Formats: sequence, structure tokens, C-alpha cells
Amino acid sequence: MSAPTLEMRQVRAGYGRIEVLHGVDLDVPPGAVFALLGPNGAGKSTLLKVAGGRLAARAGTVRVAGLQVDQRQGPHTLARHGVCSIPEGRGVFPNLTVRENLRMWTYQGAVKRGQVEERAYARFPRLGERRRQLAGTLSGGEQQMLALARALVGEPKLLLLDELSMGLAPLIVTQLYDAVAGLAAEGVTVVLSEQFVRTALAIATMAAIVVGGRVDRVGAPAEIAEVALETYLAGADGSAAG
Repeated sequence: MSAPTLEMRQVRAGYGRIEVLHGVDLDVPPGAVFALLGPNGAGKSTLLKVAGGRLAARAGTVRVAGLQVDQRQGPHTLARHGVCSIPEGRGVFPNLTVRENLRMWTYQGAVKRGQVEERAYARFPRLGERRRQLAGTLSGGEQQMLALARALVGEPKLLLLDELSMGLAPLIVTQLYDAVAGLAAEGVTVVLSEQFVRTALAIATMAAIVVGGRVDRVGAPAEIAEVALETYLAGADGSAAG
């Protein structure tokens, strides 16, 4: 059996004196689309920050893509091991053009410079139409497309997505999640935190409910959907899971 791409054991983490994660255990197998669901403030974003090296765990062990993570390692180290994070609020350089944003990642050497734009525009044709436009003037959906396209330049093994659909129109969300599903089909492991339950579970192969800084339940999407909507999340339409 293959080792988990992301493994957490009794992980504690927080900010200042406030502890947010209280002993998290989690296993994400290779090639999974793993959805983290739960109410606001449950610790989903903090969990992704720890997994991506943006926040050091106070206790416990974290292994990502075969690498044991400790306080000496940050996002730059994990990036070399195939970990890429797209944080809440997007992650583009607003004063650079679409083309320049994409070329910023060619210096990793994973993909030849000439292939970067070709791959990005094939996956997201709208970016090709706006290649000379400043990223800060793109719509929110286009910025998320650019963030995803940039992430793929490094050919990640693990992609961490925090609220990919926040503030976006449903049609754009569908396009983005179609792209994420395509990545998983290519073998990329995806862990995502999402405010829309049904949107996340439509492409998920596994899911977990995070409540009070702990992973409360892990299971198949259908099982988790029923529990999440009935027990933990406001509303029965699946629209409140942030």
C-alpha cells in the first residue's frame, strides 16, 4: 500500500497564545481529492497552512510527499518536494501581466519556459486572451485561473486549495473545479477547503469534517455529505460550509 501523500499525527498549531488545531490526525492517499468541510473557524485553513509549511506545528508530526516537516522548513522547501498552496484570496502578482506571472515560475526548472504559457492557455483559454493584461485588473475568476495555472508549472504532487470558489460566479466555479478534477485524474493529490459542500463533494474521493480544531469524521463523500448537512452546517442546501 502506498504511503499517504499527506500524513498528520496529533498535530497542534495556532497563532500566538491561541491554539486552533488540537491534535489532528489525517491521512490523504496519493491521487485523492480530499475535501475538508466544517463551519467557519473550525481550523480548515490552519490545517492547510501547516500542510503547506506556512505555519509550523507546535506539536505532533507532519509528513508531506515523503518529507518530514519541522520548524526549519518552509514553503520553499516543500515546493521543491512538489507541494503547492493556493491560499484564500488568490495568489498572483497584481502589477505583473498574466504572461509575467506565469514566467515567474519557470525558474524552478521543472518545465521549459516555452511550455509554460502553452500549457496554461490550453487549460485556461481566457488567460491566453488576456496574456498582456495586468493580473490585478482580471476578474476574480480569472485570477483564480491564473493562480491555478501558475501552480501547475511546478508539476506538483500535492495541491492545497483554500476556498477556491470564494466570491465567484457559479459558472466560473464549475470551470475551476473541472480543472481540479482533471489534475486529480493526472495523479495530483488535492486537499481543498470549500464553503460549498456539494461543489466540493462533486469531485471529492474522500472527505472529512473539521470541527473545533479536530478532524471529527472521515469517509466517502456521500457519507460525509449527509452528516455535514444535517449536523454541522447551517442550511440544508449545502451552501454554508466555510
